[in-house]
Amino acid sequence: GRYDASLDRYRKAAIKSQRTLSMLNTGQQLLIAVSLVLMLWRATSGVVEGRMTLGDLVMVNAFMIQLYIPLNFLGVIYREIKQSLTDLDKMFVLLEKDREVRDAPDAQPLALRPLDVGGTEGPGRPVDATVRFEDVSFAYDPARPILKHVGFEIPAGKTVAVVGPSGSGKSTLARLLYRFYDVQEGRITIGGQDIRVVTQGSVRAAIGIVPQDTVLFNDTVEYNIAYGRPGASHDEVVAAAKAARIHDFIAATPAGYGTTVGERGLKLSGGEKQRVAIARTLLKNPPIVIFDEATSALDSANERAIQAELKSAAQDKTTLVIAHRLSTVVEAHEILVLEGGVIVERGTHAQLLAKQARYAQMWNLQKVEAGQVL
Repeated sequence: GRYDASLDRYRKAAIKSQRTLSMLNTGQQLLIAVSLVLMLWRATSGVVEGRMTLGDLVMVNAFMIQLYIPLNFLGVIYREIKQSLTDLDKMFVLLEKDREVRDAPDAQPLALRPLDVGGTEGPGRPVDATVRFEDVSFAYDPARPILKHVGFEIPAGKTVAVVGPSGSGKSTLARLLYRFYDVQEGRITIGGQDIRVVTQGSVRAAIGIVPQDTVLFNDTVEYNIAYGRPGASHDEVVAAAKAARIHDFIAATPAGYGTTVGERGLKLSGGEKQRVAIARTLLKNPPIVIFDEATSALDSANERAIQAELKSAAQDKTTLVIAHRLSTVVEAHEILVLEGGVIVERGTHAQLLAKQARYAQMWNLQKVEAGQVL
């Protein structure tokens, strides 16, 4: 297959590279050896003829040794420089690529109007972060539509869950809201503003996400949490960790918040990684939160333990929950069942069970799979 062909090309290129390096090193060693012999022969002749002293011979020998050592690294240096230039070329090609999604020429930052709630003033005051999908259609490939005329609203401070089989378009909703892609029909608004006419930076600053596979950097726990809001103080990071209930685990490690998590967080368990992601979102404190199958990779025990932290992160936020396990969306204000890019059912958990339709079938099936008696 293509993978085998790619590996074969890499193998041939590696062999060619090593062969070229060996030839270069052999030629270099031969040239240096011949030069060293000739120089010492001339110096020895000078001593014999009386034109040079033994001290001069020793000096020439020392000079040649000092010259030989750095010359011996020329082959390796040449190879490293060539590799670096190749990497730089690839980097500049990537940087020069045109972005598929651009800000409009007259784009303004997203401005969210404060909600009229009694007794709350200042920066912590809730804002109107109502999210609307208005007759949205989208396809990665024009021949295969992913979303077909999808419309729903997430009122400010409320939670809407989207469930459905794999490939139904659930995660695409999150990507469109984050504006990784632009809709092909309809529009998406936040606080009544079309996200295509405001800056991407301001849209993404207003959204926090806890994904299925949390991206962690090979750095300290504190750095990974603070990534949610660069410039946050240590006390703010600790407060977020406590809210996500991971502070005790961090404090129990020898290095505390200076503990390195490893590449992609390999030193942490799945539950610990998700708690770091929740702490990161809590620190960012955005008005909109997305849970994109945040517990699907966890076992049942860890899932139940994480639910309290997810609920805390969603407190008073406009929340979109994308889930496969229906047990995680029972308390949502509205549940949407998405199939084939179309919303086929909507309502609360109790309403959908009472309908005895698609949602109820999925619920009963998952109960049976969990080994529970209905």
